[in-house]
Amino acid sequence: MNNNDEMTAKCECGCKKTIFVYCEQRDGVLSKVSFELLGVASELASQSDQKVCAMLIGSNLKGLPEELIQYGADSVYVCDDKRLAHYLTEPYAQATGNIIRDFKPNIVLFPATSIGRDLAPRLSARLRTGLTADCTKLEVDADGNLFMTRPAFGGNLFATIICPDHRPQMSTVRPGVMQMKQKDDNRKGEIINVNVTFDESKFNVELVEEIKEKASEDNIENAKILVSVGRGMQTQIDEARHLAKCLNATLSCSRAVVDGGVLPQDRQVGQTGKTVRPLCYLALGISGAVQHLAGMSDSEYLIAVNKDKDATIFNVAHLGIVGDAKAILPYLEKEIENLKNA
Repeated sequence: MNNNDEMTAKCECGCKKTIFVYCEQRDGVLSKVSFELLGVASELASQSDQKVCAMLIGSNLKGLPEELIQYGADSVYVCDDKRLAHYLTEPYAQATGNIIRDFKPNIVLFPATSIGRDLAPRLSARLRTGLTADCTKLEVDADGNLFMTRPAFGGNLFATIICPDHRPQMSTVRPGVMQMKQKDDNRKGEIINVNVTFDESKFNVELVEEIKEKASEDNIENAKILVSVGRGMQTQIDEARHLAKCLNATLSCSRAVVDGGVLPQDRQVGQTGKTVRPLCYLALGISGAVQHLAGMSDSEYLIAVNKDKDATIFNVAHLGIVGDAKAILPYLEKEIENLKNA
């Protein structure tokens, strides 16, 4: 069979262990976290002689399997059915569970999105295996045993969890934590069509109407530059927003600012917020609690401004300025404007 040829559902992996990735798509568009999961799956596979397989569930999925192969999948298992046009728990659980039972992967990775967090625990219960949620690090040994690390006890320590007695080993992974592979337009792989016999008697939920919230144009997860404010800057949000505009940056914040009702939750960086990986992260009045650091420690360049010289954030900052962020902010804006006008 030629590469990229479609085939009926028959496992071509032989006895080789496999890592399956649930690749999330919405309205025919693959989510970025799907590519991130394929990236980490490829790393794990190279260390343990395993194969990377993508699971693609939905309706009218033309063109998407090829894209997953270009980002690292060796095989793509596709369940394309009109009953899967919109995400509903039971149909998606039956389709995904059918693929996992038939092809018996060693590891299954899900995104820790609203869909992944709904789907993965139901499948782990049905498959009678374990699930580690919100992982920030994944490692594997030569035998294919998965070591899943996640924050515990409010982020004050990290726990590494294993599932030695049951298969598949399952985990959800936070968006923005893993690195996606470079796209390879010439990469080849297998596309495997899977037909599922649904038990529609269990379809107890019907989608009556779908109302979509308009996506924010300045999503902090995709920003290249972030100006992030903490408790010490809660009264200077407008000034921080102006600085962000001068830098063509996006405004983000710590949990304290969200808890204070100053900025919405979608601006929050950290363990209970979003994980970001910008080229530059400017932290104003942020002390550096471990929960916040968990969400931005992979920034390419971190600049911290805090009046407490012992603030934890200075331990990870590339450049630290000890001083009151409120007082320093006008000088930063002035220097930026001078550079732009030079």
